[in-house]
Amino acid sequence: MLNDQGRPTRPEGAAPAEGTPAATPWTFTGNRALRVEEPLIFEIGRAETTGVDLPAPDGLAPRLGRLARKAAPDLPGLTEPEAMRHYVRLSRSNYSIDTGLYPLGSCTMKHNPRLNEKMARLPGFSDVHPLQPVSTVPGALDVIADLGGWLCRLTGMDAVAMSPKAGAHGELCGMMAIKAAIRARGETRNVVLVPESAHGTNPATAALIGMTVRDVPARADGTVDVEAVKALLGPDVAAIMLTNPNTCGIFEPEVAAIAEAVHAAGAYFYADGANFNAIVGKVRPGDLGVDAMHINLHKTFSTPHGGGGPGAGPVVLSSRLAPFAPLPFIRLDAGRPVLVETQAGTAPGETPFGRMTAFHGQMGMFTRALAYMLSHGTDGLRQASEDAVLAANYVRAGLSDLMTLPFPDHPSMHEVLFDDGFLKETGITTLDFAKAMIDEGYHPMTMYFPLVVHGAMLIEPTESESKASLDLFVATLRDLVLSAKRGETERFTQAPRFAPRRRLDETRAARSPKLRWEKPKPWTAAEAAE
Repeated sequence: MLNDQGRPTRPEGAAPAEGTPAATPWTFTGNRALRVEEPLIFEIGRAETTGVDLPAPDGLAPRLGRLARKAAPDLPGLTEPEAMRHYVRLSRSNYSIDTGLYPLGSCTMKHNPRLNEKMARLPGFSDVHPLQPVSTVPGALDVIADLGGWLCRLTGMDAVAMSPKAGAHGELCGMMAIKAAIRARGETRNVVLVPESAHGTNPATAALIGMTVRDVPARADGTVDVEAVKALLGPDVAAIMLTNPNTCGIFEPEVAAIAEAVHAAGAYFYADGANFNAIVGKVRPGDLGVDAMHINLHKTFSTPHGGGGPGAGPVVLSSRLAPFAPLPFIRLDAGRPVLVETQAGTAPGETPFGRMTAFHGQMGMFTRALAYMLSHGTDGLRQASEDAVLAANYVRAGLSDLMTLPFPDHPSMHEVLFDDGFLKETGITTLDFAKAMIDEGYHPMTMYFPLVVHGAMLIEPTESESKASLDLFVATLRDLVLSAKRGETERFTQAPRFAPRRRLDETRAARSPKLRWEKPKPWTAAEAAE
C-alpha cells in the first residue's frame, strides 16, 4: 500500500544532516552539546567487561549435553554505569505523550494520569500471579468484576469477555462468539461485510476464522449507505464489522437503520470500538443495535498504547451473544465474584465457545482502567468525550481555510481528517509534510489512512491538550502550509533536518531490514543510517 501512493521514500541529493561536520562546527566527539551521537550497544561494549561479578556455582553439573555452548555468547559487556547511561541517552531521543502533543489519528494517545500508575503498582496487583489459588486473589476478582460492570453500563450491553489482550484479539473474540451463535442455530453463514474505510484488522480477523470478506463501498461523504448494506445482505451473511465513529472521524448517521437491516437478515452487528473515546457517556452502542464490540482499555481508559503493549481489549456482548462468552469469566453469586475457569463450572444456558488465553487478562490494565473510571466518574467520562470532540473540531476550524477537508459536510468527532489537495502542484507529498513536522518538534499525524482518502492526514488531539497547546499546533501547521504554498520545497523534501537521523529509505527498511548487528566494517554515514 505504501508504494501505491507514488511517493518517494528517501530524499535525493539531500544536504548534509544538521550536526555533521559539513553543516556545523566540528566537535571531537561528534556530539552537539546535549545531543549525543549514541553508538550501538555492541559498539561500546567489550567482552571482558561486565556489570556484575558472580562466583562460579559449586557442584554445577550441566544437563545440556550436545546443546551446551561451545563458546561464550557474543554479547556486549558494559559496566553498570555504562549500561545505564546508554539507555538513558537513548530515551532522551524518544517522543512520547509525556513530552508533547501526539496527534496520531485513530490511536487516542491521551495523557495517562499518574494516579492510575500508582494504583497498578500497589502490592497485590503488581505482583499477582495467574497460578495463585483463587482464594488468595479476591481483590483482583473484584477489580475485574467492577470494571466489567462499568463497561456493560457504558455500552448498554449484557455481558463482557475480559480476557482478550488487545483490539485485534478482541475482534477475534467477538467474531468467534458470532460464529458460535450461528453454529448453535444450525446455520452456515460465512460472509462478513466490511466497509472500505475499516481498520485493516477487521477483514483480517474475518478471514482468520474462515469467513469471506465482502466490501461495503463508502459514500462520497465518507459514510456507509444503509441501502448499500441491504443490497449485500443475504442468507450467507454472518455479520457486519463497522466502526462508529468511523475512521474518517464521522459518526455514522444511519447506524441504527444498518443494525436493523442486519438483524432482519439474521446476521450480527460487530462494532469496532477503537474510537469509543469519542462517545463514552454520550451514546451506548447497545442502544444502536450493536451485538459485540471490543474496547481498547489502553486507548479509551488510560495508558496510551505504543511499543506493543501492555494492552487489553475486553469485548462487550448483547443478550444474543452473551451465552457464548469465552472462558474464563466472572459470575456474580450473591454479589460476590466467582471465577468460572472450565466448562464444568458453567450454568445452564452458558455455552462458551472456548477460551482465548491461558489466563484471565492483563491485571495492570484492568487496575489502571478502573482507577481512571472511578476518578472521573460518569460526568467526567462524558466530559472527556466532549472535550476530545471539541479539540478535534477546534483544530479543524483553525486549519480548514488552508488545508483541504475531504468530507466537509459532516462535523468531526474525536479526529479530523484532511487530504493532500492543498499540496497540489507544490511538489510536496503527505510524507514530506509529516517529516517537516518532526523538525518543528511534533510527532506526525497518521498518514495515508484511511485508504479511501488520497494522501490522508488524520489528526486526533484527544481531550488531553490545553487551548494553548492546540493553538501552537495549529499555528505550526499553518506556517508549514504557507511555506509549502510559497514554494519552499526543500524545507519539506529534505526533512527532517534536525533529528538525530535523516530520512531513511522506508521501503528498503521494510523489505530488507538489518535485524542483527554485524562486526564493524568501514561504513559510510549513509549506509549506517540504513
